[in-house]
Formats: sequence, C-alpha cells, structure tokens
Amino acid sequence: MPEMPEVEGLVEFLRGRITGLRIDKATVSAINALKTYDPPLTALVGTTVVGVERHGKFVDVATEGGIHLIFHLAKAGWLRWYDALPATVIKPGKTPIALRVGFDDGAGFDLTEAGTKKSLAVYAVRSPDEVPGIARLGPDPLSPGFDRAAFGSLLEGRRTQIKGVLRDQSIIAGVGNAYSDEILHVAKMSPYALAANLSAEEVDRLFAAMTAALAEAITEARGKPPADLKDAKRRGMRVHGRRGEACPVCGDEVRSVFFADNSLEYCPTCQTGGKLLADRRLSRLLK
Repeated sequence: MPEMPEVEGLVEFLRGRITGLRIDKATVSAINALKTYDPPLTALVGTTVVGVERHGKFVDVATEGGIHLIFHLAKAGWLRWYDALPATVIKPGKTPIALRVGFDDGAGFDLTEAGTKKSLAVYAVRSPDEVPGIARLGPDPLSPGFDRAAFGSLLEGRRTQIKGVLRDQSIIAGVGNAYSDEILHVAKMSPYALAANLSAEEVDRLFAAMTAALAEAITEARGKPPADLKDAKRRGMRVHGRRGEACPVCGDEVRSVFFADNSLEYCPTCQTGGKLLADRRLSRLLK
C-alpha cells in the first residue's frame, strides 16, 4: 500500500509536471472507483491545474475552476505516468485501469488497481473536506506544528497496541502497515506495547523514530518518477516485507505475524527482548 513517503513523492512529481496544464480528459473505466457524482467528473475537463497537495495518503489535484480531483490508491492502486498518453480505448472490466486523465500537452496518467479487492477511490469535490477520509484525518506527523508534546497527548489513555495507533488515520495521518513496522523497529519497541503504558522515555524514542524514518523515506522518494517509487520503498525497508532475512541492526531473523489481509514484521532481539510473537492464525498470540 502506498503510504505517506510514496504519496509525497507522487505529489511532488505531479506538482512539477502538471501545474499550469489544462485537463483535456478525465475518464473513469471502473465505475465503482468513483465515489461522487456532484460535481460530475466531466466538470474537470477544460480546467487548469493550479496545485497538487497531499492529505494523509490522499492526492489532491486542485483546478482553477474550484474543483478538486482527489484520489486514494488504497492497498493495490498505483499511478502510471505517460509523457504521451496512449490513444487506445479503455474497455471497462478488461483492464486494471480505473481512471485516465489527459492534459493539453499530450501527457497524462492512469490510476490502476491490481487484484480482485477493489478499494481505489476517486472523488470530484469542491473542497477536500467533502471527502470523508480527509475530514477525519488526524495530524500529519511531519507538519511543523506537530511536536513531541502533541504526539504524547495523542497516546495518553489509549489502551490500544501502539502498532494500531500508528496505523489509525484518525489519530495520525499517512502512516500505514509498512512504515509502522519500520518506526517500531527504529524505536526498538514491540508492536503490541500499549500506547497508554509507554514511559516518557519511550514516547521520546518513538517520536524521534517516527520523524526520522518518515523523513528518510521521503528524501529517498523525492525526485523519483512514479515508476521508480515502489522499488525505492522496498529497498529502504529494514524489516517490513523482509521475513526470514537478517535484521540490519543485530543480525537476528526478521519474523512475521499474519492477520486476515496483511502481516507485520519485527526483530525479536531489537523489539521484544528475544520473545517471539505467535501467529494469530494459530490463536497463540503472546502477550
């Protein structure tokens, strides 16, 4: 799933590439991806792009007509950029393409989604706050006003595992499954530690790990075209997606815990005092 660093990379690429261009085409080929009807998506055609911003994991393309094209790539979506947009006709149901957008210089992009579980979402709205997922977002962890004190206040009284807190978009915007694994590894913290039970020193450590891991990932994503962002993300991961490999810090084997539709990865030596977290599929989750 694309998370804050990759989405920020996409936003920076699009901002530099499409600002000032006129939208000449906006076609949905997967009708389930379009979540709004007023204004119609066709209202974007003929308008000029005036900016591209990020809200959590949402991309916001603003136009001079006051209409925003907003999309969320969900778990299996991605943006495919073309310097020359293909002229081929998109056949609904026969392609992974959910949306095609073209500009007056001949360039454009497709939003694609792999797999059978379709969660990619496209919105045409007059204000970003009209998108429910944006309206409920918590603070951005790298925003100037978000400091250690603000972070600590979000954790107070939450008797929830810290892995879940980091992933909850209504608490902190932009962090998902992958980077929560990375943050917790840098912080040397168990994913099952309860947020409310963290000491002041642990909160300090976690906040520093979060800001450092995300800033490092954004730096790695910066300046890369969309086609290169996924590989850059994989290369930068310390533990996420590296089950069975050696921890880059201590050399212990990276382990996994599997859930219904994803998994988490961690290093026992670095994060749990050598204790293994049992797989929930076996109903043997260790406390």
